[in-house]
Amino acid sequence: MKNHKNSRRKFLQNSAKLSAGIPLLSACSFKTTPESAPAIVPSDKPMKILILGGTSYLGPHQIAYALQRGHSISTFTRGKTKPTVHKELFDKVESLVGDRNDNLEALKGRKWDVVIDNSGRQVKWTEDTAKLLKDNAEMYLYVSSVSAYYPFSDFGPFDESREVRLTPPEGKAYENNKMTWDYGIMKANSEKRTREIFGEDRSIIIRPHFIVGPGDRTDRFIYWVDRLAKGGEVLLPGADDRRVQYVDVRDLAGFMIRLLEQRVSGIFNGSGPGFEMTVPQFVHGAHAAFNSPVNFVRVKDRDFLKENNVFFLCPWILPNEDVKGMPHTSIEAAVAAGLTYRPLADTIQHLYNWWISDAVPQERRTNLATGENAFQGREAAVIKAWKDQM
Repeated sequence: MKNHKNSRRKFLQNSAKLSAGIPLLSACSFKTTPESAPAIVPSDKPMKILILGGTSYLGPHQIAYALQRGHSISTFTRGKTKPTVHKELFDKVESLVGDRNDNLEALKGRKWDVVIDNSGRQVKWTEDTAKLLKDNAEMYLYVSSVSAYYPFSDFGPFDESREVRLTPPEGKAYENNKMTWDYGIMKANSEKRTREIFGEDRSIIIRPHFIVGPGDRTDRFIYWVDRLAKGGEVLLPGADDRRVQYVDVRDLAGFMIRLLEQRVSGIFNGSGPGFEMTVPQFVHGAHAAFNSPVNFVRVKDRDFLKENNVFFLCPWILPNEDVKGMPHTSIEAAVAAGLTYRPLADTIQHLYNWWISDAVPQERRTNLATGENAFQGREAAVIKAWKDQM
């Protein structure tokens, strides 16, 4: 197996050239690429890429970018999830069907240049596929999470050299938040097994922050897009200096493909937006994508927000002890390796175009606004309670 530790200078030069050609991809079902988007320059070394997963959220954007670069794609899924973005591209993709829990037959006896593990939700899944493919692929990219750093009980820096937990702590700290601890520990152990099996020089670990953009299945970040488009009185939570972090799914997808093209190994945080952004900067910047009349109601009182069950309006998080440092993940290594960021206005506009398209069922839009757990449904009452106590 050849040495994959390429010159960092050469990689950065190539990344700069590629970044200049990244298009603003709209994920609406009716159109995927704006007419004004610059063409992506095809790679001079086409790859055969296997994506474990690939039909949910990040995968379709990886596929869109990779196909434009001239690569060929195979996906491995259970065949159940249908993409809501870039549907037209899946006719150009080889779709392998199996189950990472107990059926990897479709992957046996096959060779690819690189592997992207989007669906590693159990350590065993990643361990099994890495072992199976270690002699049949040059590189293995595992999509982890900044949750590997959990808890965020200080202000970092949360950079890639920081030690991550591989075992749970003892006592109430674990029992009171078992699900969050278990997720981060699972990701950390999956990273470890990837690097042990493929070797550090053939492994890429990406730790994304909140991934946002067209095709998002979580309905977290879309709250602000939907709410700001409607206008009216809008709660603006948190202190003036409270940071937020997120990364556009299209920026993250392109970054991953470019790392694989250049065979650059290592661990990289997938965070943005490329500079220190505060809550007010984010909210006002997002609102700039619309022409809706808005009256922002500032609520900085942490106790009031907590008492009224306002803990999380992605990417804002109430800074409780275990998450206060979460918006302080370092982006230096990723930026040096070629991660670039599109403007917030572009993220908001393309996400909104997808949200109001027929790719999203009306029931889902209604549930975001008036569902049982929808903050929009009780926002007016929270604002009234705040005004009444002033």
